[in-house]
Amino acid sequence: MTNSNDEQRDIFSIEPSVNARGEFEIIAITEGKAIGKRWNFSADVLQRSVPLWENASTFIDHENGRDPAFSMSRSLLNLGGICHSAAWNADKRGVQLSLKPFGPSASMLTELGQAMLADGPKPPIGFSAVIWFSSNGDNVAEITRVEALDCVYNPSRGGEFLRKFSQYAARTPQGGTMPDSTIQTQNLASPSAPAATPPATPTENADVAAMRQFLQVQQEQQQLAAEAEAARQVRAQMCAYLLDAGLAASRLPAPMQDHLRTQFAGRAFEPAELNTAIENARKLVSDLTAPGTIAGPRAHISAMFNSDDQLQAAVEDLFGVERSDHLKNVKPHRLSGIRELYLGLTGDLDFYGGYDGTRALFQATTATFPGLVKNAMNKALIERWKQLGRAGYDWWEKIVTVEHFNDVKEITWLIFGTIASLPSVAEGAEYTELKIGDGAETSKFTKYGGYVGVTLETLMNDDTRKLRAIPRELANAGIRNISSLVAAIFTANSGVGPTLADTGALFNNTAVTTKGGHKNLLTTALGTDYTAWDAVATAMYNQPMLVANETGYYGVGAKMAINPRYCLVPRALAAQAQALFVPRWATDGYMGAAPGSGTISYGGIVEPITVPDWTDTNDWAAVADPALVPGIMIGEVNGLIPEIFIAGDQNSPAMFSNDESRLKIRHFLAIGVADFRPLHKSNV
Repeated sequence: MTNSNDEQRDIFSIEPSVNARGEFEIIAITEGKAIGKRWNFSADVLQRSVPLWENASTFIDHENGRDPAFSMSRSLLNLGGICHSAAWNADKRGVQLSLKPFGPSASMLTELGQAMLADGPKPPIGFSAVIWFSSNGDNVAEITRVEALDCVYNPSRGGEFLRKFSQYAARTPQGGTMPDSTIQTQNLASPSAPAATPPATPTENADVAAMRQFLQVQQEQQQLAAEAEAARQVRAQMCAYLLDAGLAASRLPAPMQDHLRTQFAGRAFEPAELNTAIENARKLVSDLTAPGTIAGPRAHISAMFNSDDQLQAAVEDLFGVERSDHLKNVKPHRLSGIRELYLGLTGDLDFYGGYDGTRALFQATTATFPGLVKNAMNKALIERWKQLGRAGYDWWEKIVTVEHFNDVKEITWLIFGTIASLPSVAEGAEYTELKIGDGAETSKFTKYGGYVGVTLETLMNDDTRKLRAIPRELANAGIRNISSLVAAIFTANSGVGPTLADTGALFNNTAVTTKGGHKNLLTTALGTDYTAWDAVATAMYNQPMLVANETGYYGVGAKMAINPRYCLVPRALAAQAQALFVPRWATDGYMGAAPGSGTISYGGIVEPITVPDWTDTNDWAAVADPALVPGIMIGEVNGLIPEIFIAGDQNSPAMFSNDESRLKIRHFLAIGVADFRPLHKSNV
């Protein structure tokens, strides 16, 4: 993809050197890929850009830590130098410049350059180029403009100090200055190397020459002492920066960070010394927070969490879901809202919909913003699913049989109860073939789902309440969809259900000895006693086991001999069903009857279920225990609870065209009837 518009990008460069006029020789940028970014700079592109680097201004740090290209102006107080004499450095494979300290921050620039060229450990200080360029995919096609070359901490693309030139104004006997060809170079990486002494002229005697040499040595010693003091101050300042960065990245408790800050503040130190102190502090904190006792050979380690655990716990708290068991004891940073999470993980301070690792505040090894939000939303969906289930929308789980599939091909359902008994085999006689009942009912998978858009404006406005509501709404839609699909099996086609493979309606009163006859439909009201229910229970009990779906075998099997377990009613009959089937006293007689009463009670044996989707106030149904005889079937591919997916990176079409992350819910389901015998309907 070719970017037709110039894009401004922050590319970090190299280290400088200094010439005889106090100037530094630097490498501004080298070929290669910018660290932390996707842009790749070729040597050819950089060579063509050499004239653009002439007279580029150098500021100390970016404006308020941001890309200066997006600021209205730059502060004059931060101006530290001006670049000139741009050339191509074939050895370094980069653009070489001379940097003249200039402006209010020139002294700081000089001190930083001298410190970087001195011996000993140094912090990662270099140059960050602010440039405009066009690209072809991830490759930079042409640099079109150079805005600035700033001195920053922790650069990412090859900028470095090369060397510093020192010069003295050696006077000739006529009072002139020696030509530039006499200027001597001194590499500051070896400040102790003796400086060259200008030759005495023929007119000078030995005493004058000795005095001149003595004064020059004294001046050089004073200069070296001043440079050493400046380097010490710069090093102390760099150590302060290193201390702040190290403690921020350590994730140690605040009291322990304060202790280490007291130990290292105000002095110079080696990075290894700070690293050792931080590791010792981590070990101490780990020892203090580890389990108090170890019992038995199977004792395990606990209370050990990484940055991903901290983030996951914080996100689960943000969405108000119960934490995972292994995160119960994590004490994460409390997020103020979804905006803080988004900016912390992506570094997308300008809300482009992308990722900038150099600006990201939360350092995670595997966690991403879409991944964390997706996981939290799926947990919230499951919790809401359970809440809706307790409210009655999981009624169907008791009467269906759920099967898992790895594909979405058409399903042929299996049936139960085709061989009633095993015939005897005489000694030496041949075994007879058993007639296996064949299942003819099929169902096709249907994909259900939709998406909810989360715009960048939602993230910018920190609309966390909206995001929390999304999984609750999706859970409500998913569970109610299944509820309505199962309920419709009983109400389709004016209450007789779908037509089965044997050409008969699911519920009919035709004799089972004929093709399509199911003998599972009555018209009696539920009533206030067990008369109607006992008639239904008897009809189901007498249903024959299926031998074969062919002439001569319809209805010839032995009795199924299974009573219904569930009574399905609309809300209007809920109280009536409760009065019939929920026992109000303890009974121990046959079928729940009181001893010696001579009556039958189904109290405690039959469970009434209210179907929220039924609108008819009189019709009701009976269903056998699906563990004994499966009747209504549900096939699923990726689980009975729908899944939430998130498409939210800068490469997704919705983000590119609409500035929108999309939360998608997807559900593969196949719902059908395997067998009519465990089902009975009463259309009053």
